[in-house]
Amino acid sequence: MQIPLLDNKMIKCKDTNVVWHKGYVKREERELKYGHKSGVVWFTGLSGSGKSTIAHNVEKILFEKDIKVYVLDGDNIRHGLNVDLGFSVEDRKENIRRIVEVAKLFVDAGIILLAAFISPYRYIRKYVHYQFKNDNFIEIFVKCSLKECERRDPKGHYKKARAGIIKGYTGIDTPFEEPEDSDLIIDTEKLNIHESVEKVIRYLQKERWIE
Repeated sequence: MQIPLLDNKMIKCKDTNVVWHKGYVKREERELKYGHKSGVVWFTGLSGSGKSTIAHNVEKILFEKDIKVYVLDGDNIRHGLNVDLGFSVEDRKENIRRIVEVAKLFVDAGIILLAAFISPYRYIRKYVHYQFKNDNFIEIFVKCSLKECERRDPKGHYKKARAGIIKGYTGIDTPFEEPEDSDLIIDTEKLNIHESVEKVIRYLQKERWIE
């Protein structure tokens, strides 16, 4: 099995005897049984913009509607699956590659995956989108100015970055490239959490992922 990397090179399984095993339950059968589509909703935006808060609130609403849903959060992933990765360019690439592969498994399982990751570079988001080409994928830009994100600073990271304690922090000493063609934009300086969540739910209904 070959996997396209962010730099368009290819990586192969180290053991050539590894073969993909097809199961006996198809994704389409799961979707029919669950009564909704599966797919990835990718939230991108600066730290403090509200990505995780929106994603977890959407998860709660969908869960209460008996929809199979789960949130993958940037910090949580780095506590386990990606605990060995830092924030260098190469580590950021590998971080996203692993997340994408996990996301594919969730989608195949018939689940709506809410992925909340800064994913600051356009080429990274393009890579993610490509991996779900011709599939159910929605990119949501959670828009918020750096000034406001710094004012909120829920984790105290911006303060540490300004003091030089944290290096390579997005928005301070590494850039965040705003999306140019997201499916949905949520401006959290203009919308409160309830309005933001409702906007996501309405969009999922519009796209017929849920009723």
